[in-house]
Amino acid sequence: MVRSRANRRLHRIAIYSLFTVVALYTLFPFYWMIASSLKSGQAIFDVTFLPDLKFNNYAAILSDGVFLRSLMNSFIVAASVVALSLGLAIAAAYALGRIDFRGRSPIMFLFLAVSMFPQIALLSGLFEMIRWLGLYNTRGSLIFAYMIFTLPFNIWVLTTFMRSLPRQIEEAAIMDGCSPLRIVRCIFLPMMGPALMSTGLLAFIASWNEFMFALTFILTDENRTVPVAIALISGSSRYEFPYGAIMAASTIVTLPLIVLALLFQKYIVSGLTAGAVKG
Repeated sequence: MVRSRANRRLHRIAIYSLFTVVALYTLFPFYWMIASSLKSGQAIFDVTFLPDLKFNNYAAILSDGVFLRSLMNSFIVAASVVALSLGLAIAAAYALGRIDFRGRSPIMFLFLAVSMFPQIALLSGLFEMIRWLGLYNTRGSLIFAYMIFTLPFNIWVLTTFMRSLPRQIEEAAIMDGCSPLRIVRCIFLPMMGPALMSTGLLAFIASWNEFMFALTFILTDENRTVPVAIALISGSSRYEFPYGAIMAASTIVTLPLIVLALLFQKYIVSGLTAGAVKG
């Protein structure tokens, strides 16, 4: 009895110790980013875990019209990608999840295979396609490009969720004379809230953070998104690297994503696991 109680105590101590190590490993970079954003000049190289609360870097970044415009561009692009990808994914999920036709499984695996391609493998082809469509150096080029890696994932998750919904509800709606569009809008959409929330949030985060396509397809500050804008922040001279300003800009960009993830974490987990197990 005493040995069993001691074993449980050691097991609990081991779990909490592991949790503490993982939390420190995960959260310390964010803390150091925030701490560095409050420093300037040579103080950036001093190892101080509790810096003075000086918001000079934040004031400089928020007074920069180029950075604020880049924030707005990122929000427009990410929100457009979420709206378009979810709209198309819902239609595709209904067709793949509720309508029986030949070739459903190969199409699903094709969507999964497309999402596995690295971005660099698609860059040259996308560049030629975007230039042919006349979208080069526009926000539309980024929306078009980001749909390639957000849409297949959304279709896969929403189709899996759609297949897990009971067919009796759909059959009852058909008996009442509902059209497929009304079935999706009035019956399936309210039930797909967690899946829509999780896929939409993940698509927003991926579009918000994307760098390579934004660097390649955009040339001017008017259409540039915030990851590239942060990379192009320069010091007052060629010999100065503005660590403090970059950390301040990174903090401003990261905090909204952290807040969104914390607010909707239960929807992310339930949405990604919905349909995984049939009960």
